[in-house]
Amino acid sequence: MSAIVQNSGVVRFLLALWGALAEAGRQSAAGGVLRRTEDWFGRTAEGSVLWTFLWREGTLLRAWPHSVSCPLFTGIVNLPCAAAKWIYKAGRRVWDGSLCFRMVSALGGAAFFFLGLFMLVMLMAPHAVWNNVYGFAGALGLLCLFILGSASRPGRRLQLDRLGPYMIFYMGFICIALAGSLATRLSMRFFFFHLTGFLLVLVLVSSVRKYEQLQLAVALAVTGISAAALYGCYQGYVGVEIVASQQDMIVNAGMPGRVYSFFDNPNNFAEQLAMLLPLDLALFLNCRWRGKLLSLCSLALGAAAIGFTYSRSGWIGLALAVVVFAALLDWRFVPALFLLGVAAIPLLPETIYNRIQTIGDTRDTSTRYRFDIYKATANLMRDYWVRGVGLGTDIMKRTFQTYPTIFDGSYPVHTHNNYLQMWGETGIWGILSFLALLLYQLKSGVKSVVSAGDKRVKRLLAAAVGGFCGILVVGVAEYTWYYPRNMFTWWFLFGVIAACVKLVRLEREKP
Repeated sequence: MSAIVQNSGVVRFLLALWGALAEAGRQSAAGGVLRRTEDWFGRTAEGSVLWTFLWREGTLLRAWPHSVSCPLFTGIVNLPCAAAKWIYKAGRRVWDGSLCFRMVSALGGAAFFFLGLFMLVMLMAPHAVWNNVYGFAGALGLLCLFILGSASRPGRRLQLDRLGPYMIFYMGFICIALAGSLATRLSMRFFFFHLTGFLLVLVLVSSVRKYEQLQLAVALAVTGISAAALYGCYQGYVGVEIVASQQDMIVNAGMPGRVYSFFDNPNNFAEQLAMLLPLDLALFLNCRWRGKLLSLCSLALGAAAIGFTYSRSGWIGLALAVVVFAALLDWRFVPALFLLGVAAIPLLPETIYNRIQTIGDTRDTSTRYRFDIYKATANLMRDYWVRGVGLGTDIMKRTFQTYPTIFDGSYPVHTHNNYLQMWGETGIWGILSFLALLLYQLKSGVKSVVSAGDKRVKRLLAAAVGGFCGILVVGVAEYTWYYPRNMFTWWFLFGVIAACVKLVRLEREKP
């Protein structure tokens, strides 16, 4: 493949043309103005209050590694690992002579691979056969596998300290919300969903020790979403039934049925694509020619599939993810992306173009529906903004039924907004800890992108931060955790950021 590219006259011409234009730009007056503007902007930003606030490490973060709480909580989490190491040392001769133990230990050392395999299977499982119990069982199995693998490896442990103090605060308030729920039994199931996400992050950040391991886990997850995208494209080709509750045909005349692939809802599918396609883009840039070809095919399938979902929030989320990804690598890519997006508008299918025009259209019943849900949420929040009602949509739905209905006589199932939902479930301290966790993760990710020496880690981290920004914006108009598989992917993406930050810091810690 590389020989073909190198011998291609067209490619050589385009490269020569690009080099000439780039050199002309550098030598031109406009290029000089652009460089001076860039330097001025950099100096101004670095001296600003906002820059100082975003870039500096606060007192809590500086004190965290040396505090009593850090080793205490990390030690508590690692009690199973300590027990496994003790049992191994007590009967080392027996264990080392056991073929079964050696095999399990070897598998435990590759927990990152099985986590990626878990993501692949989860993303390819049809909605009719998927059970959310599989998610918790899978996460618990990965944790046990890691613990068994750590028994004969002195340096292996669960690295809770790598996740920072805000993860502990967040999980603490999740436990408090469960204990203080208006109906603990209804909230218990959702507590295990939160626990599943936490375990996925913990196992991923603890098991990854070098970039190749993280890339393998990400590649397996991307393979799963690629299979879902392929099926979504098939649905788009053969057509799916139009569901009136998912598309207002008065303002979306001519729009076909929205594809959903292996998931329950087109928006759920679009959210999965918005989170994982940026990682696929990073793999495209990081891989060799064969990997680039596979990634390119996967990206094409994903782009087509998210178009077939007709999910406006999904489109916005993915577009933002790509812009953030490009800006983190080199902000000068952003104007080119903007021009490319404008130039692509005339090439869009008419149904997609018409769907884009309905964004913010108050005639669309889905828009009206959301605003009515927000009004109903305001009624609930006046009574429960401090303590929350408890974890999960079940207790939220039951609480909504004690207030007036929305315009169609029904009651909301959730708030249609991740942040309102978290506030309503966990109260004011829960939402504050959640926002602090998000800010800390994004800040750590951006700082590590800037300081990363390995370009592969830099690209993957930039893609993960971009996808995370995209799904956070989607969460303003959608409750993206309503479908637990999306929640698990959300936390997987969170874990990819944490693992990349760990790799960057390990690189800096080398003598």
